[in-house]
Amino acid sequence: MHKEIIHSDQAPKAIGPYSQGVRVNQTIYLSGQIPLNPVTMELVTDSFESQAVQVFDNITAVAKSAGATLDNIVNMTILLSDMAYFPKLNEVMSRYLKEPFPARAAYAVKTIPMNADIEIIAILAIE
Repeated sequence: MHKEIIHSDQAPKAIGPYSQGVRVNQTIYLSGQIPLNPVTMELVTDSFESQAVQVFDNITAVAKSAGATLDNIVNMTILLSDMAYFPKLNEVMSRYLKEPFPARAAYAVKTIPMNADIEIIAILAIE
């Protein structure tokens, strides 16, 4: 097994003992991304939409460092602070992803790190 740590300076630094991503052979596992601005490391709080956009921008940056794009995503797990955000999540996702869409699960959870409203975990497959 070949294991490679993925890092991007264009995405937030890890706020704990984990890597932004790990590649094992042709699979890339991205750690959960919350809406942190990678320059200031402050939470984006303008709106749920701005948080979701920041998360997708962060995922894009880490994927790019691994030689991938969002088109390589095969599975996403999305954590929301409130399921009322679900329609806006779908709207933002449609700006970043195209068909065929990845598999996905979305859950409302009690708390997300730094009291964010969204966190996304992604698995990517590359050739």
